[in-house]
Amino acid sequence: MSRPILVFDSGIGGLSVLGEIRKLLPQRQYCYLFDNARLPYGELAEAELISGCVNLVVTMAKQIDAAIVVIACNTASTLVLPELRAQLTIPVVGVVPAIKPAAAISKRKHIGLLATPGTVKRAYTKELINHFADDCRVELFGCSELVLLAEAKAAGQVIDIEEIARLLQPVIYSELDVLVLGCTHFPMLRSEIQQIVGTGVQLLDSGEAIAKRVKSLLQYQQEPTSLKQIDNERAFYTSKDITEGLKSTLAEYGFVQTAKTSTSVIESNGG
Repeated sequence: MSRPILVFDSGIGGLSVLGEIRKLLPQRQYCYLFDNARLPYGELAEAELISGCVNLVVTMAKQIDAAIVVIACNTASTLVLPELRAQLTIPVVGVVPAIKPAAAISKRKHIGLLATPGTVKRAYTKELINHFADDCRVELFGCSELVLLAEAKAAGQVIDIEEIARLLQPVIYSELDVLVLGCTHFPMLRSEIQQIVGTGVQLLDSGEAIAKRVKSLLQYQQEPTSLKQIDNERAFYTSKDITEGLKSTLAEYGFVQTAKTSTSVIESNGG
C-alpha cells in the first residue's frame, strides 16, 4: 500500500480540501490531523502558531511515514511552510486564497476575500492581491466566528442562519460579484453563505487547485520498497478530545480515531 497523505488543519475545515484530493486520488491512504486544542488559528500569535504547527506536523509525518503533507489551513499556510519544508524531505503543499481566479472571472472587477483575521492581515495576502488583482477592487472581511459555526455544524448542532447573516452584513452590502472563501472551514458553510449573499455572488475556494497540485507532485514520487503501515486505512488524530458529533462527521469521511496517539504527539513536543 502506498504511503499516506497527511492533511492538517486547525479543525475540521481541512476536510473540504481532503474531499477534493480524494476525488482525484481515491485509492490513496489518508491521515487527518487537526489541532483543535488551539482553534481558531486566526486569533493566535504568530510565534505560537508556528511552533505548535511545526511540532505537530513534523512528528506525525515521521510517525506515519507520510508521502506528502497538505497544510489545509490558509492562516497556517501563510506562516509555517518555510519551516516545515526545512525540516521535512517530502513535499509540503499549502493553501492559497483563490485571488487569481476570482480576479479573472469577476465581471464587475470587484471581489472580496472572506477569511480569518490572521489571513486578512498577513503581508502574504496583500502580495497576492497586488500581484493578481491589481485591476480589481478587493474588499477584505475578517471573521473567526464562522470557523466556530462550521465546527458546530460538523458536530451536528443546529446553527443560526440569522447569526451567519449578521456576520456577513458587510459582504451583502458591498456589491461585489465574486467572494473568495479564504478559510478551509468556510466551504462547509457554503450553502448558508450562498443563501445569504445571493446567487449574484460566485463563491470560490482553493480545494480543487490544491488537489491537482498534490496529484501532480505524487506522480513523480518513487515509493520505497518497504512501507510502514498505520493502524487504520484512514485515521485521524486530534490535539484534544472531540464530541461524538464530530466523530460521526469524520466517520462519514471514512475516518477512525487512533487511540491516544494525538496526546503523545502533544506531550512529546511540550504541548
